[in-house]
Amino acid sequence: MEPPTFYRTIQIDGLSIFYREAGPKDASTILLLHGLPSSSRMFEPLFTWLSDAIIWSHPRPVRRLCRAPCTTFLTVDDIERSARYYEKAFGARILSLGDGNAPGYLQLANIWMILNVGGGPTPDKPTVTLSVPDPNHINSFMNFRVADIHACYELWKSRGAEFITEPMEKYGEIRCYMRDPDGYIIEVGQSTTLTYG
Repeated sequence: MEPPTFYRTIQIDGLSIFYREAGPKDASTILLLHGLPSSSRMFEPLFTWLSDAIIWSHPRPVRRLCRAPCTTFLTVDDIERSARYYEKAFGARILSLGDGNAPGYLQLANIWMILNVGGGPTPDKPTVTLSVPDPNHINSFMNFRVADIHACYELWKSRGAEFITEPMEKYGEIRCYMRDPDGYIIEVGQSTTLTYG
């Protein structure tokens, strides 16, 4: 049976914040941020998988310059292997595994992921070659912000995620990193009450 969804508000710094809450009170909590109140609907496919999500709506959303979803493009060795990893470890929804020259598409929380194999320059990027990263020289990574990093660490580890270290405190947060099958780094972080800076 699918857990019930509750529609609630809470007062924070004089603002009335709308949120939807699903799942048991004693379960781990993950916060899914979005823009407009109605855009929290984008997380509905994740409710069954997460079942402990709280989705907040900020009353003053950032004005958008375009109405396109945010995407992350990853160059991978094997589209299906990478798609299945994100599906199993994090509950991503596979939209397409591609066919021939077409990339794979996933929906993960509030982002869309495009997975494609590397290749040489093309007319629209004549000096750029795409390849999987050197696992020891990374220049960007995804970041998951969670309410209970230790619970997420145990859950995702049980689903096959390979962590570099266990969660540790640093700069006012607890964080750890994992690698996907192509060597990309994914940071998992939880804010603490410590301040820094």
